[in-house]
Formats: sequence, structure tokens, C-alpha cells
Amino acid sequence: MFNGNGIFYTDSKEAVSYPDDGNDECFEIEENSFWFHHRNNCIIEMIKNYPPFDNRSIFDIGGGNGFVSKGLLNAGFNVVLVEPGPSGAKNAKKRGIPHVVCATSQSAEFKQETLPAIGVFDVVEHIDDDIAFLRHLWNLLTPGGMLYLTVPAYQLLWSHEDEVGGHFRRYTLKSLKKRLQETGFSIKYSTYIFAFLPLFIFFLRTLPYRLKLLKTTMNSERLKKVHSIHQGFVRKALNILMNFEIQKVKEMKTITCGGSCLISAKKL
Repeated sequence: MFNGNGIFYTDSKEAVSYPDDGNDECFEIEENSFWFHHRNNCIIEMIKNYPPFDNRSIFDIGGGNGFVSKGLLNAGFNVVLVEPGPSGAKNAKKRGIPHVVCATSQSAEFKQETLPAIGVFDVVEHIDDDIAFLRHLWNLLTPGGMLYLTVPAYQLLWSHEDEVGGHFRRYTLKSLKKRLQETGFSIKYSTYIFAFLPLFIFFLRTLPYRLKLLKTTMNSERLKKVHSIHQGFVRKALNILMNFEIQKVKEMKTITCGGSCLISAKKL
């Protein structure tokens, strides 16, 4: 059913493995975050190379506050955002996303083989039975439909942030491609992104976590500062590294390591 704010809500509510305040915290960070902007740029370049058939809509499932959806809209793609969190759905509407469904992909009750393209950007790691979820997405896609994914990389980098964030696992390209192929997808393109992050994650998050030196996540102010690097040598270095990765994705080349996996797959 629709309500006055233009969001479609379903009657069914399902529990999701994500913090209750996660969307609101991200909403305060996203616009000024090098991480969110770089992920968007890589996603967009990948989808330009493997667009939905006839430029039909991409269903951004678990799309949070609509940051990716907004980037895709600005790049000329049609988007429907599907987000179970009411705050995320409202934030997406504030961002100007025209089509917002407040539901999970299950409770939205989409008919099988009706969705032309699906994006799940840092979503699959929140699903306990990821194989069943990927099979569910395969069933929703039309024959020849496209699936676009990002997930955090390397179980070796597991930390307190993964636990608090509601993650069940991290992935390698090999492990993720195997899961996709088991569920009937053909891999069109795969790469790591954020090649400059694994060492920082290991020493600033993973190692303190393993040594039991860090028991809480960074507060919101520190998190904003980490994401918002606007000037100086560090920002210049980041720009060089990020532009290098964007060019690699644009040319459909593979980056051999990174903090995230980026994959495009097709339903056979």
C-alpha cells in the first residue's frame, strides 16, 4: 500500500541482520564519504559495460538510503529501490528516488522471472543462507537478467565492525563466483576494488579486535572524519588510487586484491 510520502509499504515485516540505526548513521556520512563515492563510481562503470537489456529498471535490493540508486539515476539508469528499513526508505525518498518499496525482496512478493536487473550492494554478507538468497534472486530475474553485487572481502579481515554491522561472512572473488555459478549465474565481470584498504583494515580494525584491544566501534564523529578526507597529501593519493581503479573497471580489467568484491553476473 502507498502512504502520503510516496513509498510503497508491504504488510509483511521481516527481521533483517542490520543495526536499527544503521541507515540513519550512514545517511550522515554518505555524501562526504570517499568510500561511498568510489564504490558508486565503480558500480556505475561496471553497469555501463553490462547494462540491463533495453535499459530497463535496476531493482536496488537492500538499497538503504538510496545513495547507489541516486548515482545510477544520475548516470541515466532507471531504478526501483527496495529497502526493508523505514528510515532508509524515507531517506531515499528525500534524496529524490522516485520509486521506493519498503520491503525485503521476499515480502515485496515480486513475481518470478519479472525483474530485468538486480543490484545487491553490500547486502549478501547480511544473509545467513547466502546460497538460498542468490537462488531467490535468480528466480526473480528474467532470462538474461543481470545481477550486480558488492561484498566485503577476505574473512582474514573480520573485525568487531563486521559483528556490529550484522555480517555473517566476508568473501573472496573465488568463493563468491563459486556461489553464483552454483545458483545458475554466468560471471560476466569480477574484480576487487579498494586495493589500498586491506592493510589499513587489518592494522586498525582486525588486529586490535583479535588482540581484544578494541571492543567498540568508532563513534559517529570519528567515523565521519575517517570517511571525509577532503584535502592534503592523503586526499591526493586517494584520488590517484581511486581514479586508477575506476579506469580498470571501465576497461573491464581485474584488480587482484582489495577491501571489496565487485561482480556482474547474468542469468542463463
